[in-house]
Amino acid sequence: MTKSLLISSAALMVLVGPVAAEMKFSRISSFPVTTNFEGDVPEETSAEIIDVTEDGMTLVYTDSPAGVIGAIDISDPANPQPLGVLIMDGEPTAVSVVGSTAFVGINTSESYAAPSGMIKAINVTTMTELTRCDLGGQPDSTGKAPDGSFIAVAIENERDENLGDGRVPQMPAGDLVMINLVDGSLDCGSLIRANLTGLADVAGEDPEPEFVDINSLGETVVTLQENNHIAVVARDGSIVSHFSAGTVDLENIDATDERGALKFTESQTGVPREPDGVQWIDDNHFAIANEGDMVGGSRGMTIFHKDGTEVFESGVSFEHAIVQVGHYPDKRSDSKGVEPEGMEFSVFGETPYVFVMAERSSIVGVFDVSDPANTELKQLLPSGISPEGAVAIPSRGLLATANEYDGIEDGAARAHVMLYQYSDSPATFPQITSAGADELIGFGAFSGMVAGEGSTIYAVNDSFYGYQPTIFTIDASTVPLKVTAATRVTRAGYPAQKLDMEGIALDGDGGFWVASEGRTDRMVPHGLYHIAADGTVQMEISLPAELLAVERRFGFEGITKVGNTLWMAVQREWKDDPENHVKLVAYDIETEEWGYVRYEKAVPEKGWVGLSEITAHDDWVYVIERDNQHGLEAVTKKIYRIPAAEMVPVALTEDAPVVSKELVRDLLPDLVSTGGYVVDKVEGMAVMNTGEIFVSTDNDGVDDHSGETMFFSIGTPVVAN
Repeated sequence: MTKSLLISSAALMVLVGPVAAEMKFSRISSFPVTTNFEGDVPEETSAEIIDVTEDGMTLVYTDSPAGVIGAIDISDPANPQPLGVLIMDGEPTAVSVVGSTAFVGINTSESYAAPSGMIKAINVTTMTELTRCDLGGQPDSTGKAPDGSFIAVAIENERDENLGDGRVPQMPAGDLVMINLVDGSLDCGSLIRANLTGLADVAGEDPEPEFVDINSLGETVVTLQENNHIAVVARDGSIVSHFSAGTVDLENIDATDERGALKFTESQTGVPREPDGVQWIDDNHFAIANEGDMVGGSRGMTIFHKDGTEVFESGVSFEHAIVQVGHYPDKRSDSKGVEPEGMEFSVFGETPYVFVMAERSSIVGVFDVSDPANTELKQLLPSGISPEGAVAIPSRGLLATANEYDGIEDGAARAHVMLYQYSDSPATFPQITSAGADELIGFGAFSGMVAGEGSTIYAVNDSFYGYQPTIFTIDASTVPLKVTAATRVTRAGYPAQKLDMEGIALDGDGGFWVASEGRTDRMVPHGLYHIAADGTVQMEISLPAELLAVERRFGFEGITKVGNTLWMAVQREWKDDPENHVKLVAYDIETEEWGYVRYEKAVPEKGWVGLSEITAHDDWVYVIERDNQHGLEAVTKKIYRIPAAEMVPVALTEDAPVVSKELVRDLLPDLVSTGGYVVDKVEGMAVMNTGEIFVSTDNDGVDDHSGETMFFSIGTPVVAN
């Protein structure tokens, strides 16, 4: 007779041990490049290519617009500190650090036809120059041998995109330079050049080396981006192998520059990869980031054996994952989509990872390459705008990215370096996703929201998606929150035009009321719209003459329904408002009468302050008051509440009373709680039936914006004193 074996869960735990928590990367801090300058900050700064000293305590990055390299103390990675900058006498394009010496590639070209450049050795501790070598051309990237014995430099001699048809060939040709390192500095006399001409089928006489990486055998892999080619070069300059980067067929992509519509229904065949970044995974395999340049851009990453055998191709899966977290850059649809560009490789614990930076989506893909043929996308990480370079510091469980875009001219955030920690803590990104929905749903530019039944939230997008106005259904019971459906707003079966949806409220019968912010100079009317559950516009209500006479383009930002009355918050002062006062406008659905009260907002320290949402709950009306500042400049990102008893509208012809307000929550700590900088557009707020408050930000459709949508709960807050 066989006895059954019964083991308790506690005993089983003793036998097999505890289940290890999954390791994840989470952003822990952001460093604004501007803080590295003493006194006046240059008009434009950047953080492009980045590396770290051997002890893992100091980051070094290139800043080509300012003509400097910068250093950052990350001994406390959650609180990085500025170490200043060093002028480079040219445009720094790349940096590789060996020990405590930074080797910086510097472009000194007079013109495209007369390229020149040098490489400098810089003591990072003292920020002083040790030596320099002439390169005889324009350097684009550098790579260091794992044993620290030599530096490889890609001499691109880049093309003039405005010359002729802007395509290669354009002489002089580029090549690959290798220089020995002796006692931690450059041995200029050891410089050798590897000839890369005659390899590629595309303009083989004019190779344009883009990115390099070196394996433990001393072999340098180099991408020839415009030539759609890859070469592996031995230490003596001979060619180990070379082959075309090939093409990819893409399906279910958005390939049309129809501004404001996310339609993943198109396909492209035979798209050249035209790779930029490249990283060895081991001595035989490397990964490439297929950014595209002249004609290509396959929107993903590929792994090759160095003999030219294709081992893995991501296809559209990387881009689709980015779509599902709201980072798809719609304005780049007819170009190269998310544009994978920079790369990094490292082993954390026992897991080898390739990090792929999508420049236009401002996101980092984390790929597990334990089995290169079965590579798996494990995470997406939020970045600053346009990540260009990255460096892994596995000894400290850290990853750093350099984000090149400086948005000062566009009213966007300035350039940042960001740090991520590898740990078993839950991932903090994304806070909202459409993964798991019945269809591929892209989203962005959330501008207003309202609580539905149970855990449901409805949100609308603004005029950035002017050809696709949408009401999104969101399940707030999951982590992250889930976008489960997208209802298109239509008139007569076509996308409703001339809408700038900035607020949404329930009508009580399964439909919605939507507030549209007008822009009369673009023939977009201020108005209210009654919309059925299926998205059909049923009624359009224009503003009365009294309001149209005093309107300005910054109009309704939010809508809420109290009984038969709709209340709309006006973002900023209209022509008849006292300074720092705005209207809360009322419309009675039954009597069709208009009225208003006034609200006193904060005096801006810089820029402007306005309202961006209004929501009624119980005996209070909640509003979001915000300035238009980012990062360190941000002051006002707050939720206030107004006693509902004071929301008694007077006629538009009368002087309205000013309602009182009480601070509920300063949102600045919430906006930096995931290690990012403060974004300007806190736009949406929903108060659930339980009193729990959700807040969302507007990502501007990933245009001059990192694309990150923050969508978080602040619980049931106690009113601030």
